[in-house]
Amino acid sequence: MQVPAAFEYERASSVEHALGLLAQLGPGARLLAGGHSLLPMMKLRLASPAYVIDIDPLVSELGYVREHGDEVRIGAMTRHRELLESPLLREKLAIFTDAERVIADPVVRNRGTIGGALCQADPSEDLSAVCAAVGASIVIRGLDSERVVPIEAFGRGPYRTAVGDAEMVTEIRVPLRAGSGSAYEKLDRRAGDWAVAAAGVSVTLTDGLIERAGIALAAVGAGTRSAEAEAALAGRPPSQEAFEQAAAAAADGARPVSDQRGSARYKRHLAGVLVLRALNRAAERATR
Repeated sequence: MQVPAAFEYERASSVEHALGLLAQLGPGARLLAGGHSLLPMMKLRLASPAYVIDIDPLVSELGYVREHGDEVRIGAMTRHRELLESPLLREKLAIFTDAERVIADPVVRNRGTIGGALCQADPSEDLSAVCAAVGASIVIRGLDSERVVPIEAFGRGPYRTAVGDAEMVTEIRVPLRAGSGSAYEKLDRRAGDWAVAAAGVSVTLTDGLIERAGIALAAVGAGTRSAEAEAALAGRPPSQEAFEQAAAAAADGARPVSDQRGSARYKRHLAGVLVLRALNRAAERATR
């Protein structure tokens, strides 16, 4: 039987209340959003917080997907299901729709949140690669301050982020760029399982040339953007030759390990294949 260590439970009624509790209770407190990451870790005693602060009531305050000027803003408590069903994301940031179709199962998607997924910072987590590919920024709030952190600076390594002890993620901001397309490709052993390898891609075309490219990998030791692969596309027309060179660069930069999901060599090869597929789909979407 897997049983968490003893802990105290608090239920937040607002963002300010949650931040106040974090400040009051100190580093031993953890936020509980959907619970599908934290609770299994607690059952395995991989995490043993002294206090658990339930922020489920904040869905009404932090659960939204809306267009705001030249960006899409997503509340941190937005459920996976809401991301999957969002017409705005499907039309303008299809990479989110692609990814949500292959994340877990309906039970998890009905409860899990984008903020919780990003804060877990699991190297195999899908939405971290999605946000890296599209150049998202993360809004982090404290009691007396708010800061906007680029996704590249948000992750500090496996299971570590830029969020401080008395802070919480409240919003994800994704820039909207004219002439852009995006896509996500993932291979898993079973539907909804963690990825063997996955790739998120976005491209922006200007006058028929690639003005910007974002390429990120998951589950292959490279959860952030691949600068070498992106550089292989800069200023070039969207062609199969360019895409193949970028895919090869992304695969070369991957650092997978051999495990029950496959050998490192297989995963590195797979990373290149998935980047190539995603680039073709993203470019097609950018020219619609």
